[in-house]
Amino acid sequence: MKVRVGNSDTSWVDKGWERLLRLIPGRFKNSEGRFIRFVRRPAEEIYRGGWPALLREFLVFLALPLAFPVILVIRALRPLVLIRFGPLVSESFGHLAANTEMYLCRRDAGMDNPRAIDIFYHTSPVRNQQLKKMWDRALHVSYLACPLDSLNRLLPGGERHVIPWPPRGDRDIHGLLRRTSVHLSFTPEEERRGLAALRELGIPDGTSFVCFHARDSAYLSAAHPKPNWHYHDFQDSSIHNHVPAAEELTHRGYFAIRMGAIVKEALTTTNPMIIDYATSHRSDFLDIYLSAKCHFFIGGASGMNSLASIFRRPVAWANWVMLEEVPTWGPNDLFIPKKLWLREERRFLTFREILNSEVGRFNQSEQYEQRGIKLVENTPEEITALAVEMDERLKGTWQTTEEDEELQRSFWSLFKPSELHGTIVSRIGAEFLRQNQELLD
Repeated sequence: MKVRVGNSDTSWVDKGWERLLRLIPGRFKNSEGRFIRFVRRPAEEIYRGGWPALLREFLVFLALPLAFPVILVIRALRPLVLIRFGPLVSESFGHLAANTEMYLCRRDAGMDNPRAIDIFYHTSPVRNQQLKKMWDRALHVSYLACPLDSLNRLLPGGERHVIPWPPRGDRDIHGLLRRTSVHLSFTPEEERRGLAALRELGIPDGTSFVCFHARDSAYLSAAHPKPNWHYHDFQDSSIHNHVPAAEELTHRGYFAIRMGAIVKEALTTTNPMIIDYATSHRSDFLDIYLSAKCHFFIGGASGMNSLASIFRRPVAWANWVMLEEVPTWGPNDLFIPKKLWLREERRFLTFREILNSEVGRFNQSEQYEQRGIKLVENTPEEITALAVEMDERLKGTWQTTEEDEELQRSFWSLFKPSELHGTIVSRIGAEFLRQNQELLD
């Protein structure tokens, strides 16, 4: 079973909580929900954050008696103003970026209570201090909101004072990103700092650059040592398969910057226009600045891509796996998937077979292993073709054909209406479809 708390996946604690619930006597079952929600969040933060998180939660516990009269006043004011509390999922880089931006987009679009004043607090540990700093400028954020939120959730009737997070709050199913402005901004001092950093990287003023990234297990294993992250390995890919695409982009006048906070391997290239930022120049500030300023971003499913998306930068998604959950809301976005090889039948699953079964939503490595499915990464040639198509589409020089358009229509017609998609405006890579037309059968 997979449990979602707020807007963050926490499937790794499900078994422990299920055991705890089985110990609760039947006569207390009606009240265990609020109690479990009350203790679960701090328990998870302590599990992830260790002693610093334990100290923080101890201070929150000490503040609870002082929070009680404040909660009473807030509830008394509800006819005049609705004050709500909620956490920002700061321990997840991608969710901190995407879910928070989508919350603000929904408010801009009038999809939330206009009377509500929302006050946030950060969960721990915070994975990017620059992103935290920028959200703190854009939102009402206070550490005091944490004990207030904890007590409010424990007391009956507190649901109206909790900031609502949609179950899939990082997905832009209403097409809001393309209809709203970016909510994060750099200060003049940060802009000067960013430009100076680009010069230090060897990128002349006014020169365009592209960011690229390949997800591997090094980051999760180091940033979140608990639990075992093997179940996420199905999304990993080799950075070396991206190097030919980076080489091609440098021939087209771009600098190519390899992104990543903690990575397994350094790049093997002597091209001075390809910069292995992840291994030699990386900082919290530049993670944000480079993603915000790149011409476009190439990479698999990761928080880095989500960051580029919220700054409205086009994304070329490579090595996408969960086909049913592919991002479809970016009008300038492209993607190509990994192919799924059935070992016993010695053939690839077709797109129709994937989308007409639960395979399209498999989100753990064991699920593919149990079905006898081998994940086949995108080749260097496929990723290069994706990068070239993105470059030429953005420049307005891409030449499509009626055959290409028919292949696109055939592919997207396989997607059924669901809670995961609104109007589909993204495209699958043209060359990938040309070379894999049998997967449309």
